[in-house]
Amino acid sequence: MLLNLLYGRLDFTTAVVEILAILLIIFLILPFHEWAHAFTASKLGDTSIKYRGRLTLNPLAHIDVFGALALLLFGFGWAKPVPVDSRNFKNPKLGMGIVALMGPVANIVAAIAGGLIFQAIAAFAPAFFTGGFGYYVYLFLSFYVQINVSLAVFNLLPIPPLDGSKILFVFLPDKAVAWFYQYQQIISIVLIALLWVGVLSVPLSFLSSYVLKFVNWITALPFSFI
Repeated sequence: MLLNLLYGRLDFTTAVVEILAILLIIFLILPFHEWAHAFTASKLGDTSIKYRGRLTLNPLAHIDVFGALALLLFGFGWAKPVPVDSRNFKNPKLGMGIVALMGPVANIVAAIAGGLIFQAIAAFAPAFFTGGFGYYVYLFLSFYVQINVSLAVFNLLPIPPLDGSKILFVFLPDKAVAWFYQYQQIISIVLIALLWVGVLSVPLSFLSSYVLKFVNWITALPFSFI
């Protein structure tokens, strides 16, 4: 992240590798995350999705400039939310919960894909990671997997407007859901403030470490028999 470079926490080359991993996520994975929302919504009955131009992997349809900058600076960012009309679902609340879940799932799938590439190189060409260029590939894949896991965990927080809030709403009474929507803007500002001062850093890092262990385990499993 750029702030790590500015504060001297990373050397220049390592910071460049991390920035490249973030740029890949901005232009490929964030669109994949939003496409997963749109695709799931369309399959559940919201046919209006395809007319809104969001049922695509084209990054221009999904990228939010401020969200991309936040990801570069702070490690947590966002894309343009996909407008979903839950009235088109047989069960609106459950449908929104499923649609919301698919975004973080997309990040985990992306992390697993990167982890499989990492494990394949480690299994079949372990010396590659010890060379000059190979070491930077090692860093790139590590950053790529870690950032995807962090984004998945972040989005699963049960705080509006994150995906986790819509999953939580499935289990809440309608009055409670209405209260959250009424104060969503205030809650969002509080969320940004908590991220800014670092209050959420420890719990997010704790949760991310366990998800990362799971990703490392499941991606290493196919190569454990070699």
